[in-house]
Amino acid sequence: MSFLDDFLVRAALAGLGLALAAAPLGCFVVWRRMSYFGDATAHASILGVALALGFDVSVFAGVLTTALIMATTVSTLAGRGYAMDTLLGVLAHSALALGLVAVSFLDGIRIDLMSYLFGDILAVSRIDLLLIWGGGLSVLGLLCWRWSALLTTTLNPDLAYAAGLNPKREQLVLTLTLAVVVAVAIKVVGVLLIAAMLIVPAATARNFANTPERMAIAAALTGSFAVLSGLHVSFVTDSPTGPTIVSIAACLFVVASAVGAGLRKTR
Repeated sequence: MSFLDDFLVRAALAGLGLALAAAPLGCFVVWRRMSYFGDATAHASILGVALALGFDVSVFAGVLTTALIMATTVSTLAGRGYAMDTLLGVLAHSALALGLVAVSFLDGIRIDLMSYLFGDILAVSRIDLLLIWGGGLSVLGLLCWRWSALLTTTLNPDLAYAAGLNPKREQLVLTLTLAVVVAVAIKVVGVLLIAAMLIVPAATARNFANTPERMAIAAALTGSFAVLSGLHVSFVTDSPTGPTIVSIAACLFVVASAVGAGLRKTR
């Protein structure tokens, strides 16, 4: 009997694969103040689910395609006379509404909408694990490859231009990477909680890390701890797993913020 036959082992591996990719990427989301972008891309994934089921294709492929379209649309329209928060609000809620309407027209197809909204990590299969870790490692590889360029364009676009970098290109790389994470995460924590797994571990790590690299590592460790702790608490208390993981991450943020504030007062 393989250890992957245990659904809790598969759930833990899926959560760790997501945390290791989402948390470092979430650092850039925090630094660039792109939390709304994460929501917009995640909400668009419901439309991807509906289209995938309607055309009988892979849900992962449908979500990834829709998320990529949303990412490129936002990157294209940004800076063309639209306020970013307004643009993201319109696109996010429009995509979510269209997705929910499209789901209602799927006659003869049974769909557990709650599992896509809040995740169903305990139902992760071996194929899901392959997709999650494949997508997660691809994201990590891309972040490592473009780390210096992404960091430079995040800190100072003018300095990036002087160094021969194109901030818009790096922004597109970041948004496309975010789309991949959304497609990977939908099975684990669901549409409504993806942004939380991007932002909360990174915001928690920010209280202690004094370099970007340390913040990314601390965010990944925080996200991993939240996943494993959330799985344990969910199993013991029979609470919904995805929301429990995010709740643990939120508690870590509160504790880290309090400890960080205390340390700053003593300096």
